[in-house]
Amino acid sequence: MEVYSSENEQREALMRFLADNGKALVIGVIIGIAALVGWRYWHNHQNDEMMASSASWQQVNTALTTGAAQQQIDDAATFAKNNNNNYGALTSMDLARFYAEKGDFTTAEQQLKKALTQTKEENLQTLIKLRLARVQIQAKNVDGALQTLTGIKQEAWSALADDIRGDALIIKGDNQAARDAYDKALKANPPQALQALLRMKLNNLSS
Repeated sequence: MEVYSSENEQREALMRFLADNGKALVIGVIIGIAALVGWRYWHNHQNDEMMASSASWQQVNTALTTGAAQQQIDDAATFAKNNNNNYGALTSMDLARFYAEKGDFTTAEQQLKKALTQTKEENLQTLIKLRLARVQIQAKNVDGALQTLTGIKQEAWSALADDIRGDALIIKGDNQAARDAYDKALKANPPQALQALLRMKLNNLSS
């Protein structure tokens, strides 16, 4: 690095540097400020969109659970179609529950499969898969349910997955594999309510 012997030389060197590079520096600063402003705008825009989606989802969810008239169903379907995010996935799940309660397991399955494409949140995807497997069992698609359960890898959800797997295996007539699944679920130390249910299922298999 060049060493300057006086403040005047340093000032002159700075002036020469600015004269040679000033335009590039100004452009760089402008680009940097624009990027920062753009990022803040995008971040705020994303937050605004999510807040709007949240408010709309609450309205749709409330209407669907309290009214469930055709207009509410159509509104929920429209919301799910227009919101390819977690709130859209939750709405598809609500619609699946509605159709499952009506005994339309085929449409419920379609809604849950759609929900899987609307979220990248791993825990929400796992919850959707658990419900999908239940619906597939209700629809007598036992092999489909077992295939769905293979996609659940998280340890925290393993007890619930093995509980459903045991139910599917019983339908297939494989009681020993079902017993193994229930035992595995118990060893995962699930909540007390699920433990009691699993023990009851194991007792029924033993009787």
